[in-house]
Amino acid sequence: METQASNKTTTNNHTPSMAGIETAEPKKRSKGFVIVLAALVIVGGGFGITKYLHAQHHEETDDAQIDANISPVIPRVAGYISEVRVKDNQYVKKGDTLIVLDNRDYQIKVDQADAAVAAANSNLSVAQATTSAAKVGIYSAQANVTTAEAQIEAAKVNVWRANQDYTRYANLIKDHSITQQQYDEALAAKQRAERQLQVLVEQKNAASRQANAVVSQSNATGEQISVANAGIKQRLAELETAKLNLSYTVIIAPADGKISKVGVQPGQFMQAGQTMFSIVLNDAVWVVANFKETQLNKMKIGQKVTVSIDALGGHEFEATLTSFAPATGARFALLPPDNASGNFVKVVQRVPVKIEFVNTSDPRIKDLRPGMNADVDVHLD
Repeated sequence: METQASNKTTTNNHTPSMAGIETAEPKKRSKGFVIVLAALVIVGGGFGITKYLHAQHHEETDDAQIDANISPVIPRVAGYISEVRVKDNQYVKKGDTLIVLDNRDYQIKVDQADAAVAAANSNLSVAQATTSAAKVGIYSAQANVTTAEAQIEAAKVNVWRANQDYTRYANLIKDHSITQQQYDEALAAKQRAERQLQVLVEQKNAASRQANAVVSQSNATGEQISVANAGIKQRLAELETAKLNLSYTVIIAPADGKISKVGVQPGQFMQAGQTMFSIVLNDAVWVVANFKETQLNKMKIGQKVTVSIDALGGHEFEATLTSFAPATGARFALLPPDNASGNFVKVVQRVPVKIEFVNTSDPRIKDLRPGMNADVDVHLD
C-alpha cells in the first residue's frame, strides 16, 4: 500500500513538468512561423512595389528579334548556270562575281544586232546617194526648162518675122507684084514658125512637169534619209539591249555582305526573276519588337531603349525607338484574320516597333544575326 502510494506520488510529481514541456514547444514554433511569414510578406511586398514602380517607367517585351537588310540574288535573264563562284556563308564585297550563266546565245544576239546596225548604216548611205542623184536630176530638169524657155523666145521672134513677111507678101500678091509661089512660101514659113513655137511651148511644159517630178522624188528620197537614221537608232538600241543582256549573264554582288545557303549548281537552268540565294547585307542591323497594343500608350519615338540579346549572354546594347509600324503584325500576315465572320474572340494585337542601336561602334554588334531573340526595355521617362 505504501509502495502504491509512493508510485502515485511520483507520477503526480512528474506530470506537471511534462505538461509544461508540451505547451512550450508550440509557442516557439508559432513565433518562427510568424517571423518567416512576415519576412516573406515584406520581401514579396517590396518586390511587388519595385515591379510596380518599374512598370510605371518602363515597357518590356521578349517578343523581339534582330533584323537586317537581306538582298535576294535574282538573275535578270534566263540561262544555264556555267559557274558558281561562292559558297555557303561566304563574305563577299560589292561587285564580286557570284554566278556566271552560259552566254553563247546572248553573244549571238549581240553579233546579230551589230550586223543589223551595219545594214542600217548601208541603207543610210544608199539613201544619201539617191538624194544626191535626185538633186543632180533637179538641176538638169531646171536647165531643160531654161533651155526650152530660151527656144520659145527665139521661136517667138521667128513667128513675128514670118508674120511680117507674110503680111508684105499678102499685100504684094494683090498687086500681082510677086508670084503665087512666093506667096505660098511666105505662108508656109509663117505656119512653120507658129507650129514650132507651139512645139517648144509643149516641150517646156513637159520639162516643167519633169522638174516637178524630180523635186518630188528628191523630197521622198530625203525622207528616206530620215527613215534610215531612225532605223539606225533602232538598231543601235537593239544592240545596246543585246549587250546589256549579255552583261546580265555575269551576276555580281549588289553590296557587301554574307551569302546564305547556296542552293544552285552548274548546269541548272534558271528563269529570269527566280531567286537563287540571298545576301545578308552588313550595312546595318536593328531590332523589331512586337509590343502589345496596350503597351503603346506612353511609348514615343526617340525614347531610350535597352536591348539584351539572348545569344550574347544577356549583353546589353543602348538603342533608340525610331518608328512604329503603320499596322499590326496580323495585317501583314499571309492570311490576316477576319474578325467580322464567325464567332468573335478578342485578342490583344501586337504592333511592330523599330529600334535602332545607338553605339554602332560596339564590337559585339558584328556578332548579331537576323532572327536572334532579344529582350527589349523601353524607358518611358
